[in-house]
Amino acid sequence: MTTSTKSSGVEDLNRTLGLVRRVEMDPAGRAVLEYEAGLHMCHSGGVVQGGFITGWIDAAMAHAAIAMAGNDIVPMSLELKVSFFAPARPGRVIAEAWVERKGKRTCFFEGRLLDPAGTVLAKASSTIMLAQRDRVESAARAAT
Repeated sequence: MTTSTKSSGVEDLNRTLGLVRRVEMDPAGRAVLEYEAGLHMCHSGGVVQGGFITGWIDAAMAHAAIAMAGNDIVPMSLELKVSFFAPARPGRVIAEAWVERKGKRTCFFEGRLLDPAGTVLAKASSTIMLAQRDRVESAARAAT
């Protein structure tokens, strides 16, 4: 996989998820991302589909892991649990995430999704394995 292919894939993912900006990437293991929820992400009643909500918080947790461990790792979700508290509607949303406990290769992260007024729309927890980027990319090349 070439660098331009990787960048294009990440850019496509960010566009699909509606990423507006990375607000914070703290080496202590914290990240804050802003997304724009569009009508195309909604099901009945103008409510954002849960997969987008899950993706936003999951991406924030991955960014927190990368901020903490560096660009040489790929955060691999081993487990992900999401609880939904209130409907997300079209417009701006904020995904926050932080490391709860750090191990050598396995870490526990938490995150939440907020509306601009600060209302918690969803919370999540994840067990993430910190995999070496070169090994993940080698395995991907070998599989194709």
